[in-house]
Amino acid sequence: MRLTNYTDYSLRMLIYLGSMKKNNLASIQEIADAYQISKNHLMKVAHELGRKGYIETIRGRNGGLRLAQLPKDINVGEVVRSTEEDFNLVECFDKENNSCVISPACRLKHVLHSALTAYFEVLDQYQLADLIVNDEMLRQLFETNR
Repeated sequence: MRLTNYTDYSLRMLIYLGSMKKNNLASIQEIADAYQISKNHLMKVAHELGRKGYIETIRGRNGGLRLAQLPKDINVGEVVRSTEEDFNLVECFDKENNSCVISPACRLKHVLHSALTAYFEVLDQYQLADLIVNDEMLRQLFETNR
């Protein structure tokens, strides 16, 4: 399974904001520069993460972005579920558009469903706080890439 860039960028934005010193604000441009990715993509990500309550967007001259929740309260599995469009690993996972002729007898879909369940069981064990325990090193790496 491969996550979309949207989910990847969402997780990266949360890691960046979570690794910042308390109450500091970051700009979208600053995050884009640190990761060397598109500011336009990050604008969409920031909007959606703000809408979902993961980050706060502060408007104005001294505005920016910051986490809206404590890192210990942001579950990685929840973020992935909320930012991915679907988890149709194979055609038969999409009940409306499934035209696979062996679906009624296929055992593969059950194996893949079990694998997907295990995938989320692992992601659900982690919070953003677990991803930023090395926040000082992360900040140094972000500075190096600017």
